[in-house]
Amino acid sequence: MARILIVDDEAAILNSLKEILEYEKHEVETASDGVECITKIKTSKKPYDVVLLDIKMPNMDGMDALERIRLIDPDLPVIMVSGHGTIDTAVEAVKLGAFDFIPKPPDINRILITVRNALDRKSLITETKTLKKQVSKGKVLDILGQSKAIEKVKHLIEKTGPTGARVMILGPNGSGKELVARWLHEKSDRAENTLVEVNCAAIPSELIESELFGHKKGSFTGAIDNKKGKFELADGGTLFLDEIGDMSLKAQAKVLRALETNKITPVGGSKEIEVDVRVVAATNKNLPDEIKRGNFREDLYFRLNTIVIHVPALRDRIDDVPILIEHFIKLFCSEYGIPVKKITKSAVQLLQKMPWEGNVRELRNVIERLIILGADKISDKDIKAYVAPLERSGKALDVDLEEYQDLDKLLEHVKKEYKDYKSN
Repeated sequence: MARILIVDDEAAILNSLKEILEYEKHEVETASDGVECITKIKTSKKPYDVVLLDIKMPNMDGMDALERIRLIDPDLPVIMVSGHGTIDTAVEAVKLGAFDFIPKPPDINRILITVRNALDRKSLITETKTLKKQVSKGKVLDILGQSKAIEKVKHLIEKTGPTGARVMILGPNGSGKELVARWLHEKSDRAENTLVEVNCAAIPSELIESELFGHKKGSFTGAIDNKKGKFELADGGTLFLDEIGDMSLKAQAKVLRALETNKITPVGGSKEIEVDVRVVAATNKNLPDEIKRGNFREDLYFRLNTIVIHVPALRDRIDDVPILIEHFIKLFCSEYGIPVKKITKSAVQLLQKMPWEGNVRELRNVIERLIILGADKISDKDIKAYVAPLERSGKALDVDLEEYQDLDKLLEHVKKEYKDYKSN
């Protein structure tokens, strides 16, 4: 049984269609014009499965109503029914997103077949989105760890993800800010749509506006075609602005306007484009300090940090290191097609004592190195040989370069220090 909305200002046709569809065991509601139709779609507690929409109506005609329905629910099948239709009208309706066009007086069999086809299409779309969501979730790594610091992050994701609120993710490089952004998207009602990521630090300042807002052909040298920006590509989904502290002030101003108006203007364009985007931002910088230095807009800062999630450095969640080590060992052994290697308890303890200035990213690289170079059972010897041969208890070799004007003497000193370190 489907929920169907019939919209027509002719009571006779409205009642006839209602009786036919109710006889087929469908749940049917009616509206007398486009305004009532839009109101019902917006306020209905249960979504409609199909809309039968007349074209010529008072207050708001069917073509205008169709455009608004596409914005509210792009997947809702709309069947246009009209006694004033022409081929041009039918073509225009289909271009606007109508599922089909039926002339009046409507043929009962055609109505039933078209409604059935529309329901099948909607069911297929729903199933496809569900499968895509499941596949997408399978690709997102879990946030590993049981420390209080990481449990707090997980709790904030669970609470914040479904709300649609803007989130500012703070934390050092390599700590997992991108993973937090991905889970915020997965927990939201936008998960079936796109997560678009932008590394603001990796894009030259003169190109960041084009990257974010798109550009029109010929707007600057090299603009050989129209290009959609990240805001438009993320419409209906989530836009992750990584390293936003590195964004130019000019781009910041345009981002602020986009957040305020939900509209963007491509570089070289004059027409505004409406976008529905949830923005999640991340940075390793202290933005209040950047505001004082004049490098970051205070108004944008307050727009972005509705919710703040602090991702801890690895040294602040050192109890999670064994869990991460086990995970990365399994990951890389699987990737390289080799049996899962073991690691001694003392080797794990040595790794826990390291400073991990590169955080989880550094630990990941270290474990990959140990899988490639280490023994079948990774031990202290492997840690000393392949992880930190020029470190002692996490500290660099004590070498005063000013004392060694001669390169040979410097190398001799380093070799001696390294030999002493290996013998310990």
